[in-house]
Amino acid sequence: MSGQSANLGWRGYLPAGVRPYSEAAPLAALFLGVSSALPLTMIAATLTTRLAQAGIEKSTVTAFALTFLAYNFKWLWAPVIDVVKLPVIGRVGQRLSWLIVTAALAMLAIIYLGSLDPAEDIAAVAVAAIMVGIAGATFDVVIDAYRIELLEPEQLGVGSGMSQYGWRIGAATAGAVALVVAARTNWSIAYYVCSLFALFAVIVGLVMREPSRRQEPMALKGPLEAAKAYVSPLVEFFKRSGALLVLLFVLVHKIGDTLANLTFRLLFEDLGFTNDEIAFYDVSLGFFAFLIGIFIGGIVYSRLGMKKAVMLSLILMAVSNLSFAGLAAAGHSNWGMAGAIGFENFASGVGGVAVVAYLSALCNLQFTGTQFALLSAAASILGRFLTGTTAGSLIEAMGYVNFYLLTTLAAFPGVIMFWLMIRYGLVDRSLGTAGSIHTGDKEAGTPSG
Repeated sequence: MSGQSANLGWRGYLPAGVRPYSEAAPLAALFLGVSSALPLTMIAATLTTRLAQAGIEKSTVTAFALTFLAYNFKWLWAPVIDVVKLPVIGRVGQRLSWLIVTAALAMLAIIYLGSLDPAEDIAAVAVAAIMVGIAGATFDVVIDAYRIELLEPEQLGVGSGMSQYGWRIGAATAGAVALVVAARTNWSIAYYVCSLFALFAVIVGLVMREPSRRQEPMALKGPLEAAKAYVSPLVEFFKRSGALLVLLFVLVHKIGDTLANLTFRLLFEDLGFTNDEIAFYDVSLGFFAFLIGIFIGGIVYSRLGMKKAVMLSLILMAVSNLSFAGLAAAGHSNWGMAGAIGFENFASGVGGVAVVAYLSALCNLQFTGTQFALLSAAASILGRFLTGTTAGSLIEAMGYVNFYLLTTLAAFPGVIMFWLMIRYGLVDRSLGTAGSIHTGDKEAGTPSG
């Protein structure tokens, strides 16, 4: 073994492409992702199943989707997490203290939700679900900020991929554990057991301690200073060169992808695919294709650099919609479904790594929680709005083939915008300190490649 491999210890035996995934910070991101998935899982599929088994009307069950709104508006209270130092426990560090407290709040909210009987008091269950949504969204803000500040700029791609691995693993495992435990005991115990998944993030915090790149917030000395601290993250972002174009890119880059993704199950139903076929191809095959895409995305980001990786992922996500136009034209075809689902999930995995890493790099380390919360919410809100208001009518008016061709075209403005941002240097100039090699000097170097 060479001297360099010897210095790496056991990691020196790993292939070069795998080695970055074995580093401490990316591994920490994996377990942070597991905890991040917990609250949303408890108020999404798990609560839906529980309400259905309790005999709650379908219209009431679907209304519980409103509890997810906290995740779209978490940026409104994220500045509190960035600037307010908690009393007593704050001595262990700004991020670590908030990580412990928000994990505890998420666990308590989940335990409270589990203790209620939907058949007896559905209103109380709704309130508890909203509490889980707010606690979970706040927990998310802290986890994202901790992850970004823990990772070095060159680790953002791999770390983003590991975080998504963790999220998928956490969501699948927590959902499965809830069903298995509920079948053998009851739903209350299932929720109590699943609440323990929040401890993965706490353990990460206790082992890794306060992130080394964390920048202390300014001290608050009254209402005026507090108001200034609240708006500072937005003011700092919009002062950057090309900030409006960057924000416009974030808003539009996923329109085509989101429009297409939220209509796949409608297509499968109309093409006559059975539940077993959907479970195998969409859930199982799609899951493994997504995991492969995440792994490849981390390697691509490390090898090509941020700009090329994001550009490649944008093109892949745009072109993947064409596969569903092909499936719609072919009709009921298992091979067609396998190809379309496999390609789309692979592209989403690659894109998730590159784009999340880019959004992370846009954050200023003084305002990581607020800025990432805002950017991540902006990345999906427009596509979701258009899907909810126009997708169904567009499909009825033009048919599935033309609809998916339209979603492909809708994805290319984002590709063109990012190409222009690269060409005129806006990608590098708009990066925050989280994407800079030297946190004190944004121009000192970036992982842009």
